Amino acid sequence: MPAPSVSPQAGLIRRLAAWRLPLGIALVLLAFALIEPRVISAANLRNIAVQCSYLAIFALAQCLVILTRGFDLSLGFTVSLVSVLSAMVMVATGSAFAGVAAGLGVGLAVGLANGLLVGGIGLNPLVTTLGMANIVMSLASTVSGGFPVAGLPAAFTDGLAQAAPLGLPIQIWVVALIFAAGWAMLRATRFGRSLYIIGANPRAAVAAGINTFGTLTAAYVLSSLATAIGALLLTARTGSGEPNLGGNLTLEAIAAAVVGGAKLSGGEGGVGSALLGAVFVTVLSNGMNLIQLDGYIQQICLGAIIVISLVLSRDDLRR
Repeated sequence: MPAPSVSPQAGLIRRLAAWRLPLGIALVLLAFALIEPRVISAANLRNIAVQCSYLAIFALAQCLVILTRGFDLSLGFTVSLVSVLSAMVMVATGSAFAGVAAGLGVGLAVGLANGLLVGGIGLNPLVTTLGMANIVMSLASTVSGGFPVAGLPAAFTDGLAQAAPLGLPIQIWVVALIFAAGWAMLRATRFGRSLYIIGANPRAAVAAGINTFGTLTAAYVLSSLATAIGALLLTARTGSGEPNLGGNLTLEAIAAAVVGGAKLSGGEGGVGSALLGAVFVTVLSNGMNLIQLDGYIQQICLGAIIVISLVLSRDDLRR
């Protein structure tokens, strides 16, 4: 049976859809520049690049579990817990290495707990990570007493916030390495392909002999480890362990992933989705900050972006 032909109109629509987000980023940047010219200044564009680096890591972390029809609603609070515990270890030991190891250990523990509950027991990822979010939030507030942890070693703050190898901020180098590894994993390994298959059709994944328990557990572990790396970078930038550092990062990371093209129904998304979505959300947030838009209105905009992206992706599936 011959494959169905694709009409020229359908091909054009697909090509335009591929450029929809890059064009949207350019239009948003231009619109804000007309209101506030500082938006396109060299200093602000560099600031956007650095801010985008953090969000891109968190968006990629969400993408890894969204691919499997999952969520990680504990992401933002994991950032806070990694921040305060790594800072406390650094202050106690004077060692930046010990603090980084502690932060990565926290990410590993949270991801392993989420993965075992979702992949092993089969609990709903939305409910599971929401419960984990409350646990992690309470731990972050308890261990820090609700106050910032100051006195971080200069080696930590200088190395992960101020360094600029070859003139590029260290954050951009870290993101480039993480995204290169993520692209290779998703495109060139059996594990990466398994994530897409599980998200597209869980029953088919089982029938194909994929170890869904191990794959889902590993997805949540890798997601939380990426979150921990982003949290360490943010902690270095703020110069202290902050119990509220996670803030709205969960919503922003989901928004970036969904805007970038990750489907909440699973099976679609990846490195490109995380990066483009993070750029869009960062440009939008930066512009709203520069024109001094109220923070609550900014959150309304982020929520609206998620809803609109879901509607658009639903329409794409119907075509």
